[in-house]
Amino acid sequence: MNKLLISSLFCVIYCFFACNSPYTPKPTGYFKIDFPEKKYQLFQAPGYPYSFEYPVYATITKDSSFFGETTENPWWINIDFPQFSGRIYVSYKQIGAKNNFDTLIKHAFTLTGKHTSKAYSIDDSLVLNPYNVEGIFFRVGGNVATANQFFLTDSTRHFLRGALYFDATPNEDSLNIVNQFLIEDVKHLINSFTWRKQL
Repeated sequence: MNKLLISSLFCVIYCFFACNSPYTPKPTGYFKIDFPEKKYQLFQAPGYPYSFEYPVYATITKDSSFFGETTENPWWINIDFPQFSGRIYVSYKQIGAKNNFDTLIKHAFTLTGKHTSKAYSIDDSLVLNPYNVEGIFFRVGGNVATANQFFLTDSTRHFLRGALYFDATPNEDSLNIVNQFLIEDVKHLINSFTWRKQL
């Protein structure tokens, strides 16, 4: 009887101390993402004043409206990444009396600068690709709607602007791995970009 009582008492004491171990919270984690293999195809649609290479896991659609308004010309497109709920909005403008070159440059910087309230950094770097296409690439740090933006131009006739957006609440930590993956595709687009004669 004594042995049974001692054993029971020991079990109760053991359970009491075992249940009071300090709580260790589970660290925040994100879903594992399986990235596709990098492979590119050529966008060279008839009549478009530009061409470039884009990933096989992306689709291109013509953008016919801008905030409910008709686009300025028929050469605006969206490059969609359905697997990542991402999209590169591409707008094109012809430099001329209506679209002054200096105004287009200023506007590109202004659009990027709109993120200053949530950004902790905005880095810009000059672009010059093998086809002598020039421009600027913007990398915006922080919980912003678009962390990667760019514009490309020949400074006399053509001006193209692109911005990568995600259909998600801006969160730099959770989007970082996808941003790093797609930034390679944005840079490939820029490095393969050429101006074409309109057909």
